[in-house]
Amino acid sequence: MPVDLWRLVEEAVEALGLQVLEVKEAPGEVLVRLERLDEKPITVADLERASRHIEAALDREDPIPGSYRLLVESPGPKRPLFTRRHFERFQGLKAKVPGPEGFVGRILRVEGEEVVFQVGSEEKRLKLGTFRANLAEWPEEPR
Repeated sequence: MPVDLWRLVEEAVEALGLQVLEVKEAPGEVLVRLERLDEKPITVADLERASRHIEAALDREDPIPGSYRLLVESPGPKRPLFTRRHFERFQGLKAKVPGPEGFVGRILRVEGEEVVFQVGSEEKRLKLGTFRANLAEWPEEPR
């Protein structure tokens, strides 16, 4: 039975007060992006501790054949946004929604199950859980 890599990483860092933002597997590489649940800036010490826990879980379950390099990072300036809290936290900032009808717009608010963006002079609404976005600008102060 294949192991769910996201779930495995999530379980490894949960007790550390960290949240998984992204898990990407490529040939010879696993990239994990994390943030702190308390929303303070993530530190190098947080990432080192998480890396050790993730490594132990991957060694125990062995979900990836062959050798690979594990990269554990902060979300960085193009942080992924996909939960209600992400959009609420970065309200007022610009986000990029990729895709055929993609756009860059300012996050205005979350209403019910929709995120409302300002795109030019229009408001655009997208249902939470049906799209992914990334920050298109970085806040002046950590949020």
